[in-house]
Amino acid sequence: MKKIILPLCLLCAVSFGKAQSLSSTEQQIIAYINQHLPQTQQLLVTSVNINSGTLNIDGVKKVGAIYATELEKAGLKSEWVTLPDSLHRAGHLVAIKRGTKGKRVFLIGHLDTVFEPDMPANPWKILNDSTATGQGVNDMKGGDVVIIAALQALNSLGLLNDASITAYFTGDEEKAGSPASVSRKDFIERAKQCDVALGFETAVGLNTVATARRGASGWKLQVTAKTGHSSGVFSSGSGYGAIYEAARILDAFRVQLSTEKYLTFNPGLIVGGSDVNYDETKAKGEAIGKTNIISPSVTVTGDLRFLTEAQKLAARDKMRDIVATSLNGTKSTISFTDGIPSMAPTDGNNRVLKVIDGVSQAMGIGSTIAGDPGSRGAGDISYIAQSLDCVDGLGASGKGAHAPGETINLKEFPLLIQRAALLIYRLTHE
Repeated sequence: MKKIILPLCLLCAVSFGKAQSLSSTEQQIIAYINQHLPQTQQLLVTSVNINSGTLNIDGVKKVGAIYATELEKAGLKSEWVTLPDSLHRAGHLVAIKRGTKGKRVFLIGHLDTVFEPDMPANPWKILNDSTATGQGVNDMKGGDVVIIAALQALNSLGLLNDASITAYFTGDEEKAGSPASVSRKDFIERAKQCDVALGFETAVGLNTVATARRGASGWKLQVTAKTGHSSGVFSSGSGYGAIYEAARILDAFRVQLSTEKYLTFNPGLIVGGSDVNYDETKAKGEAIGKTNIISPSVTVTGDLRFLTEAQKLAARDKMRDIVATSLNGTKSTISFTDGIPSMAPTDGNNRVLKVIDGVSQAMGIGSTIAGDPGSRGAGDISYIAQSLDCVDGLGASGKGAHAPGETINLKEFPLLIQRAALLIYRLTHE
């Protein structure tokens, strides 16, 4: 294996400027993490350089096998959760340690990235003393390595001896196998056996975490109308046509719902004309139409994002009311599909945040607060947010996730590992 030369910032990760706020055991945890930063970064480099796009089943399994070996070193027992062949997904990695002390902690990562093998390669490369690039380096192989390094540090000091830990790395977070009731069944069942879930999706710096995330669902609008010569449009006999009706509905959505905080609804595809063909499996539409023919058909598909279940249901009711008020000569229907549920803000989530904030302040890196839920999309943690206390955004920090040139902040990376380790230690020793 090629030896990696580390930037100075990783070799001198943290000083004990506020060591008086940390116990002697916690100082030992930080010291272990600092001493093993070269091995930690090598693990990150190795996994980043393996393509594990969601549909690259072999690549996802290869990353999973590497992580399984490292989790075994942390004293956890690993297993591979297979999914039905019909889902066309690799499966999930789970590593478990059962104990009776403190909170039962559920740690969440994912093995896949958005970058499939047919996309341009973006291997690990150090850009400067604080930045490196690579596919999935912050979303979320950096976060995966944060979990592993933290657990290895705790195990090396005998601090997991009676802890209850479940580390769960899904293989299809970026594009979950459908139906989710199958692809997330084991994930949900295991999470329900725990008290606290910690998600290691991309961190927004050192001082913000996610105590809430919006959910995502879908909708489809279908409009039919009388057709005929365009000279009769707007008349009582011919009506307005499907395109005008679709335009009325979409603009009414915008006017009546767009100012509600955390609620968004985006029409992603619209196809209309005289002869319309919409392929739902490929999210593709084709239409034929003439300017002198009143359009008889329109299909629109979009997403709906929300912070709470109540907000989602209220928005759907309002959208149905708007659709029901049809223009002359038209008829419209709207249907909804559930996607990823929301992770609503709760008192329990805020209690976990207080523990995180205490760790951050003890480390001397400042306070940690809850970030804006509107700044994040949906994620795996949302599937279990109604069952236990949850906080996300504890992974590696960086920029440009899901795009060529994605980066990781190397100066913050060691501090995020340290905070994760101290957080797990405090939760499992309450």
